[in-house]
Amino acid sequence: MKHLAVLTLLLAFHSPRVFGQPASRIGADELVKEMSAATARVKVYNFWATWCGPCIKEIPFFEKLGTSHPDVSVTLVSLDLDLDPDPAKVYKFMERKKIKSRVIMLDERDPNSYIEKIDKRWSGALPATLIVNTATGKRLFVQQELKEGDLEKMIAGIM
Repeated sequence: MKHLAVLTLLLAFHSPRVFGQPASRIGADELVKEMSAATARVKVYNFWATWCGPCIKEIPFFEKLGTSHPDVSVTLVSLDLDLDPDPAKVYKFMERKKIKSRVIMLDERDPNSYIEKIDKRWSGALPATLIVNTATGKRLFVQQELKEGDLEKMIAGIM
């Protein structure tokens, strides 16, 4: 019984979870399907990477949005796996930054294979943000670093 308890503790501390939230790996086709699925909530997808300084600077805005607006679903989409297929760097980053938002890792190696699927206007630059309101059919895509208050204005623009 002691061995089972020790094994359970080890797995709990080495699990890729932050605050009980797993960081899942999904493919581009699955992500596109999720983005277009009808829901009453506005969906915000932020495309970022641990090596992108401007991406890291704006993460607190997404974290704040996720906690202050229950009618908005925030997903941080890590693009780290195309350069390094080991997700450990993302898990460590999530722990260090205490990220509470949903994080997914886009499990794709070739950005050219998925960029247009996300948005035809996307050059591939980071950070990039997609806001989807399936109730109105409106989408807004920006590829720039956001400042405080930008997200709320963008969401209001697609209501």
